[in-house]
Amino acid sequence: MRRPRPGTPMALLVPALLAVAFLLVPLLGILARTSWGELGGHLTAPGSVTALVLSLKVSLWALGLSLLLGVPLAWLLARTDFPGKALVRSLVLLPMVLPPTVGGVALLLGFGRRGLLGPWLEDAFGLTLPFHTSGAVVAATFVSLPFLVISLEGALSGLHPRYEETAASLGASPFRVFATVTVPMVAPGIAAGAALTWARALGEFGATITFAGNLPGTTQTLPLRVYLLLQDDPEAATSVSLLLLAVAMAVLVALRGRWTGRPARSARPRTAVDEAGTVEPAAAPVEDDTARWPLHAEVTGFDQLTLSADPGTTIAVVGPNGAGKTTLLRALLGLTDRAHARLRLGTTDVTARPPHRRHVAWVPQDGALFPHLTALGNTAYGLRAHGVKRAEARREAARRLDQLGVGHLAHRRPGQLSGGQAQRVALARALAARPRLLLLDEPLAALDQTTRARVRHTLRTHLTAFGGVCLLVTHDPVEAVSLADRVLVLDDGRRVQDAPPAEVARNPRSPWVARMLGRNAWPGTATEDGLQLAAGGRLVVAEPAAPGTAALAVVAPEAVSLHRERPTGSPRNVWPGTVREITALGSRLRVLVGSDAGPDLIAEITPQAAAELGLTEGTPVHAGIKATEITLVPT
Repeated sequence: MRRPRPGTPMALLVPALLAVAFLLVPLLGILARTSWGELGGHLTAPGSVTALVLSLKVSLWALGLSLLLGVPLAWLLARTDFPGKALVRSLVLLPMVLPPTVGGVALLLGFGRRGLLGPWLEDAFGLTLPFHTSGAVVAATFVSLPFLVISLEGALSGLHPRYEETAASLGASPFRVFATVTVPMVAPGIAAGAALTWARALGEFGATITFAGNLPGTTQTLPLRVYLLLQDDPEAATSVSLLLLAVAMAVLVALRGRWTGRPARSARPRTAVDEAGTVEPAAAPVEDDTARWPLHAEVTGFDQLTLSADPGTTIAVVGPNGAGKTTLLRALLGLTDRAHARLRLGTTDVTARPPHRRHVAWVPQDGALFPHLTALGNTAYGLRAHGVKRAEARREAARRLDQLGVGHLAHRRPGQLSGGQAQRVALARALAARPRLLLLDEPLAALDQTTRARVRHTLRTHLTAFGGVCLLVTHDPVEAVSLADRVLVLDDGRRVQDAPPAEVARNPRSPWVARMLGRNAWPGTATEDGLQLAAGGRLVVAEPAAPGTAALAVVAPEAVSLHRERPTGSPRNVWPGTVREITALGSRLRVLVGSDAGPDLIAEITPQAAAELGLTEGTPVHAGIKATEITLVPT
């Protein structure tokens, strides 16, 4: 036991140690009272061997039934919402808190000869459960099933849905997703739950003796054998109890720190066989690389948005957090109830289709590569889901990986790839499925600057040849300008601007976009000679808009001049402020100036100018902007 941390109160330490002793003393009692010299004879006695064989048979059958029934039930509880969910979960937990003998009585009243289903089971199937080996299996399953369900539900809840959603976007049916993504990724949780379930079934006593009786060779399992031996041969009972104790301890030691509900990552590359799964493929065909798929979508729910684009168009979707970017993507995927998209790709209306039949591929921010598959297996996944034969899928996947410069990494697992390599594999996987619509959710956000530039160049090359439409969610102005043909600006679910990148950069209609582009931006209402700012204050501009027009004043940081004294020259807009922050931007400095008399702003000056002005954080300054340097953009 670890030494207690300094300051551990004795009022807690003493009861805790007493609790450990309380749990330990009975176990030590078994060890102390075991007749070690006669242990072998007790365990190999005919009655004990028969009971052991029967216990193994019953517990393994109970485990099989628990897996068959419990895995779907755990998935249902973890992945769906339905009326009465809390009641179902309570029913699952009930056998864990119910006295075992009461459970046996309940089984008798449910499945006994005079129970609710017993007569029907006997008449229809000739199946009599009480006082039969099958009854012992039912009793063991009743008390052990909750251990599997609860353990697996926790593992499923810890598995992020983006893996399953990504698989669906690649064309995998719901059952295929479950069999080839969900189950492999929660395999440690299934193993842990199965071990606990088997151990509990092996040790079941109360429900078994009440429902199935204590018939040697038929229902007398090892725990019931212990009960019988206690009356005639206590030393033999102790030896058999030691065996059950050893089994329970072995299960707990195996579980400790080794099996958890987290998805496993292999550190060892292996040959990629048919890692995309072996479930029967869906009938939907893979699209031809040369096909062209224009987009038309009408999205409602969070707001009304109509979106149309020609084949080969890349649209950058930008906006502040909560603007509706992710909701838009999920509506197009058919994965959200918050918004609904009437979606037509080419001449096909896919609105009523489930996500796996829409031909809309999604690359989430982290790529969501399946950790149990290699890069080749990941890339082949969508092809296999669409019915492509294994060899052909692997050839196509290898070709895609080669095109993106990661073909030499085909046999590596995601945990063995760098961030840039993983993103290229994720892109290869999406493109290999030949979607009609490609959705990229900040695909480069997690990469460093050098890797981002390299992956951006690769992405631009492949988007140029893409025959569908690509929507790229980004917060990076460089990505928006270099990758997109159009920039769609969203705010609170509304379209604020939809224009080519050059137009958005020149005349941003959103303060957020202007700031993303490094500009100062202040909303307000046009007056005869300028703009009345929404936050207070006025600006004089050289080319005012029509009075009363809602507009955005946009000023480049390099157009802001800073002075230690109030200037008397040409600036028409001057107000005092205080330097709050100075940051380096290449060979220049960006200075954040806060003010109570005017809007906060950013000025861009040279290090020499900052030295001459003696600027540090907290320095009082005057900011000046010429009227000709202010651009008014109607909003």
